[in-house]
Amino acid sequence: MNKKTFIWLPIIIAVAMVAGLYIGRYYHQTSMIGPGFFSTHSKIESLLDIINSQYVDTVDSKQLVEDVMPKIIGELDPHSAYIPAKDLESVNEELEGSFGGIGVQFSILNDTITVVSVISGGPSEKVGILPGDRIIAVNDTSFVGKEITNEKVMGKLRGPKGSQVNLSIKRASSKTPLEFDVVRGDIPVNSVDVSFKINEKTGYLKISKFGRTTYDEFMNALAKLKKEGAEKYIIDLRGNTGGYMEAAINMVNEFLPKGQLIVYTEGKAFKREEAYSNGTGAFQKNQVIILMDEWSASASEIFAGAIQDNDRGLIIGRRSFGKGLVQQQIPFSDGSAIRLTIARYYTPSGRSIQKNYELGKNDDYSQDIMNRFLHGEFDSKDSIKLNTELRYKTLNGRDVYGGGGIMPDIFVPRDTIGITSYFNSVVNTGLIYQFAFKYSDEHRETLEKYKNYQDILRYMQKQPLLNEFVIYAAKHGVKPRPVYINISRHLITNQLYAYIARNILGDEAFYPILMTHDNTLLKAVEILNDNKGFPVLPVDR
Repeated sequence: MNKKTFIWLPIIIAVAMVAGLYIGRYYHQTSMIGPGFFSTHSKIESLLDIINSQYVDTVDSKQLVEDVMPKIIGELDPHSAYIPAKDLESVNEELEGSFGGIGVQFSILNDTITVVSVISGGPSEKVGILPGDRIIAVNDTSFVGKEITNEKVMGKLRGPKGSQVNLSIKRASSKTPLEFDVVRGDIPVNSVDVSFKINEKTGYLKISKFGRTTYDEFMNALAKLKKEGAEKYIIDLRGNTGGYMEAAINMVNEFLPKGQLIVYTEGKAFKREEAYSNGTGAFQKNQVIILMDEWSASASEIFAGAIQDNDRGLIIGRRSFGKGLVQQQIPFSDGSAIRLTIARYYTPSGRSIQKNYELGKNDDYSQDIMNRFLHGEFDSKDSIKLNTELRYKTLNGRDVYGGGGIMPDIFVPRDTIGITSYFNSVVNTGLIYQFAFKYSDEHRETLEKYKNYQDILRYMQKQPLLNEFVIYAAKHGVKPRPVYINISRHLITNQLYAYIARNILGDEAFYPILMTHDNTLLKAVEILNDNKGFPVLPVDR
């Protein structure tokens, strides 16, 4: 018996294993129609297996997954997102502080890539490329025509540091194209757009986003302004859609005494985390004003909320966007990633400034700004309905409200003076920008004699720019309307001056000119001139 068992036992085990495999496969196939037998993960994999094995046509499973991922994430909150592998690098570049490129700012004019400015010390400047040059070929291949887009240009000109690209350049002073071999380098992505003194004692900084290098840029700008004699500061966060929370925390720390709460975060899988000021800030006693509008979001609101709730300064402008959700980027092995909302953040008073949303209804969410406009919120503070059930107190007892953005301490409506249908037409068709570049290109030798915005502005104010522009606009389909042109005169000329100055001297000249008639900025300057940059505290506190 022992000998027989020894002979048959392996055969019995083998038969049992084969039978088990067949039974398992049978139940795997049949269970897909049975509710709840497998996990959701297995159900999705099983669906793909069925499609691959049984669907009538051959399909690309990887592409199916790519198409489905955004739809799944789209059923969550409006700020969770799927980022395909092909887009991840460019998406991250905006916040990482640099990318590999040739170091030019360009614009597509008349179906041709036109160099607007060359980054100082960058790869293009080193080989002799100049503002006004037209790029007509890349790596010996013609690159002009109506099919040229900003995305295609960046795809051609950007690349790994140390790689080389050949450019064919058409220059006004040369009868034949010029050839340049440019070795790509690290090109900075600046987030502090500009900093300058408004007057003897007031410095101004405009911050476009909160990136990896923003804190360092911010500190360098503050140090420069302080050295120039600034004692009060205006920080412009209008249009700043956010970025890294850490950058906002480090920046606001410069204005707070030790031990004050800056922000805290909390989520289902994330315990409450708090950030406090450490007392090392170099600007703890300086007056500071924050400018905000309806596009100021996320990290901008963290910064402003900390200043407001700690009664450290004033917020001027319009109600902010209302994004109080924290995203974490989670990578996949194929190079794609998701940015998943993992927590909410709260200002020091305890308010969440996240506006209402419903899962999966992102279209309704995106209409919020338009609804505010139609409701008159941009024009009248009284049109804003505060949620009195979400009332909170600042450090010294002022009322603030949660539930949808940060309300400014001082409301400034949008400026509609001078806006006419003629002005809208020339702006919407891009004619102001196009004329400014054409004028800069044709008068570059004269304009480059001026080394600051004050001198170049005085020169332009003596030129018949408005008349020349009206003729140019007429040739491009916008008929002259003398009454409306006169009403919009100061808006049109101011933008012409600003864009021409930018083409010659850069943003350091653009913003001081463009903001000459900026009512929100002028209000901030007025308050600081009167030394009223600190909040007025309640009398009955």
